Amino acid sequence: MIQANNVTLRFGKKALFEDVNIKFTEGNCYGLIGANGAGKSTFLKILSGKLETTSGDVSMTPGQRMSVLEQDHFKYDAYPVMDVVIMGNERLYQVMKEKDAIYAKEDFSDEDGIRASELEAEFAEMDGWEAESNAAMLLNGLGVDTEFHYQLMSELDGSLKVKVLLAKALFGNPDILLLDEPTNHLDLDAIAWLEEFLINFENTVIVVSHDRYFLNKVCTHTADIDYGKIQLYAGNYDFWYESSQLLIRQMKEANRKKEEKIKELQEFISRFSANASKSKQATARKRALEKIELDDIRPSSRKYPYIDFRPDREIGNEVLTVEGISKTINGEKVLNNVSFILGHDDKVAFVGGNELAKTTLFKILMGEIEPDEGTYKWGVTTSQAYFPKDPTDEFDNDYTIVDWLTGYSPVKDVTYVRGFLGRMLFAGDDGVKKVKILSGGEKVRCLLSKMMISGANCLILDEPTNHLDMESITALNNGLIKFPGVELFSCHDHQFVQTTANRIMEILPDGTLVDKITTYDEYLESDEMARKRTVYTANREDDVN
Repeated sequence: MIQANNVTLRFGKKALFEDVNIKFTEGNCYGLIGANGAGKSTFLKILSGKLETTSGDVSMTPGQRMSVLEQDHFKYDAYPVMDVVIMGNERLYQVMKEKDAIYAKEDFSDEDGIRASELEAEFAEMDGWEAESNAAMLLNGLGVDTEFHYQLMSELDGSLKVKVLLAKALFGNPDILLLDEPTNHLDLDAIAWLEEFLINFENTVIVVSHDRYFLNKVCTHTADIDYGKIQLYAGNYDFWYESSQLLIRQMKEANRKKEEKIKELQEFISRFSANASKSKQATARKRALEKIELDDIRPSSRKYPYIDFRPDREIGNEVLTVEGISKTINGEKVLNNVSFILGHDDKVAFVGGNELAKTTLFKILMGEIEPDEGTYKWGVTTSQAYFPKDPTDEFDNDYTIVDWLTGYSPVKDVTYVRGFLGRMLFAGDDGVKKVKILSGGEKVRCLLSKMMISGANCLILDEPTNHLDMESITALNNGLIKFPGVELFSCHDHQFVQTTANRIMEILPDGTLVDKITTYDEYLESDEMARKRTVYTANREDDVN
């Protein structure tokens, strides 16, 4: 158990949290939600002891062990992967290293023997002999193959480092587990594995995530941060949303009835206050009127952008033909004879563990790189807008937001351009911010403004939900559902893929393509996917054994 007791956190005169009291108990998974800037990550830092409160304190059950998902992907570059995972149980790792150091001594003394015996007993009590096999199971479950287990962290790419740090947090059955955006940069297989792990986890979990499907799958409770307070709801994200909306409707209805009663009392008082025979009744109604208080319905701090992609022209029947495209990058054949034809109603989600393959295909289709083999052809009625996975080059300049977007606008009018920025929550002086200093979420909203202003009828989006808050993801999801053109996208948000795509293309590890006209959930449940997942699981078990 861990709880916050009258926690207040101030930065100058601004209070991020004010007298927060909340208890997180064993056996439950709590989804910590709130708008960007509400303080979700900050609250996790308070719970973990990494951030001091202005007043109040955090307490946890004595003797319990807390584990936190770390965000510094370079912190452990000098260590082997296996060591990093076992570091998740700090005391176990210390015992291992001290024990190894004693056995490595050339002049092994009696005192060393006594100390080694003590350490061996503690090591066995903590299931130390199972540590490497347990760590390997976590790594394989998350998609880190055995070949990487004893490599240095510095030799791994970013996505694998994320998985290793997650395995470190999960290692050793911690009593309290704090996870800040654990699904970021995970492939869909790894997310599915993590969901099952947390569903079966018997201790306390507190998780921050922008993945609605993930929160619905794993959370037993939802802790909503709004205006410096945290309100606890029993149930997952969808239950919280329905409950919070119902509460607002009930308060509004109660206020409406109170306002009607106030009007009725005021009219009676106005008519009869001067009437001697009715004066007592009028006085009684004045007292009743004074007791009526309207509920204070404070608007949420959440802000939803307005995302609406409107193509300038209707798309024809010939959209895109891809024939035999292959591409090798750094000696790896990421695309292998890929062919498909798109129709004017297609909304295609590209899935699969090879992120580079998807990004490479999108760059080829946008003309940024050439294929080694094969061709592609866009229809004459098509126009394309592209959301790159890495937009660094887009913002490496001294333009303000308004000037940057005006450069892409067919109408060179500041008012027109500011209208698109306003939809994406850039108001007033925001327009004169330099694009190079924008946050990740702000850059994403700029790119979406650029796509909207383009009027394109074919959209290509490579992981567009990265860096977005829940409200922006919901708005983008709804915007793509309504879009009348063609979409090609990759995304790790299960609900986003399920509600948007009507066609699934998976790029397999050998670079070939599996193409199905179906929803994402139906695709996952198909016999082919079940067969592949069985083989995948068997290979992982063989790796562990």
